[in-house]
Amino acid sequence: MSVIPSGHGGPKRAFDLAGAALLLLLTSPVLAIAFLSVRASSPGPALFSQIRVGRNGVLFRCHKLRTMYQGTPSLPTHEAPATAVTSVGRVLRAYKLDELPQLWNVLKGEMSLVGPRPCLPTQTELIERRAELGVLSAPPGMTGLAQIQGIDMSTPRLLAETDAEYLKMASIGSDLRILLRTIYRG
Repeated sequence: MSVIPSGHGGPKRAFDLAGAALLLLLTSPVLAIAFLSVRASSPGPALFSQIRVGRNGVLFRCHKLRTMYQGTPSLPTHEAPATAVTSVGRVLRAYKLDELPQLWNVLKGEMSLVGPRPCLPTQTELIERRAELGVLSAPPGMTGLAQIQGIDMSTPRLLAETDAEYLKMASIGSDLRILLRTIYRG
């Protein structure tokens, strides 16, 4: 049974609120150290906000810790040059710590802990395919089925189909499994 609510309430939202609040509390020391490390390692702000496509195609500011040098063009992560990533950024990305500020997006209701990853507005092929499959009706997630399957940087068609597959099987149990597999990769 799907737990994707039609509105802003329901069990998935309660799970997201409780999980994001707990994770923010537990990771706040790590987040503080990461924030200071980003600031100390390269010029620019530690927090990076980027416009992403959210639920029903509504644009929102998705927050991350900055992992690239200031002035790097706004591209999907897999298209940015490797030389644009800072040394601290490589570590943050390896452990997915750069995503921790998105817990605020979850608390604000712009994202979910688990769901299709929010894409850039320039990723039109992915947006169109997600719209065809009804994926845009769900809140975007910090992690998702595509991420744990290692296909989050694949073709727009495969990514959208995997996102649609997640929506068909979505439940609190599947979300917990995806979260645990994200945290404990391998």
